[in-house]
Amino acid sequence: METQKVKTCFTIVFTDDQYDHAKSYVQDMKSHPKRVFWQGKEGKNEEELVVEQIAHRILSGFYNNDALQAAKHIIRMDSMTTA
Repeated sequence: METQKVKTCFTIVFTDDQYDHAKSYVQDMKSHPKRVFWQGKEGKNEEELVVEQIAHRILSGFYNNDALQAAKHIIRMDSMTTA
C-alpha cells in the first residue's frame, strides 16, 4: 500500500466548555513534560496548544456521537493533494 500525504484545513466551532476542558488538559500536560502529547509541539504558545487539543478531539470523534453532531463542529474543510 502506498502512503499519500494530503494537506487539509478545517474550520471548526467549539463551546466555552470544550475550550475550558482543553485548557485544563494542556495545563495538566505541563506537569508531564515527557509525555507523547509534547512531540511536535515545541515553540507553540498556550492558545495554539488549546485550540489544537480541541481540533484533535473533534476530528478524533470525541465530540461526534453521530454524523449530525459532527456537522455542528466541522463547518468547512479545504484540501489539496500536494503537501
